[in-house]
Amino acid sequence: MSIDVNNESGTEVDEQAILDIARYALARMRIHPLSELSVIVVDEDAMEQLHIQWMDLPGPTDVMSFPMDELRPPGKDDEEPPQGLLGDIVLCPEVATKQGADAPTQHSMDEELQLLTVHGVLHLLGYDHEEPDEKAEMFGLQAAIVDGWRAEQGLTGPSPAPTVS
Repeated sequence: MSIDVNNESGTEVDEQAILDIARYALARMRIHPLSELSVIVVDEDAMEQLHIQWMDLPGPTDVMSFPMDELRPPGKDDEEPPQGLLGDIVLCPEVATKQGADAPTQHSMDEELQLLTVHGVLHLLGYDHEEPDEKAEMFGLQAAIVDGWRAEQGLTGPSPAPTVS
């Protein structure tokens, strides 16, 4: 798996954890090991510009996903998943800090960025949360991936509750 993490935010973030959880999520979703992903960490101003340009919504947001080859997890009968360019995930640590502090189970900026990375990966793979059934599926899968990764890392305590809307 080729995953690039580029921090342009000016905020120190745990880039290794972002890389590791992205790799874990993609492996768990059975994405081809030669697929490529880019994660970019930006400040609030850059995220706000992207949010306005691509979503026509004001203010910065927590995570945005820009799919490239529209890869999907292989079905149960598929033996070999296709390889390709997954796309870009853009994260904003300033928004992540606020969301982590406001979450029911308060958590750090880095824990929120890990959750948002998984959220972004799932969006790149075609998952959405517009409808209640879609939201239940996506957030359930997101929690399972984050919990699995945290267990593999030997991390204790409650997993971050989903804060993305």
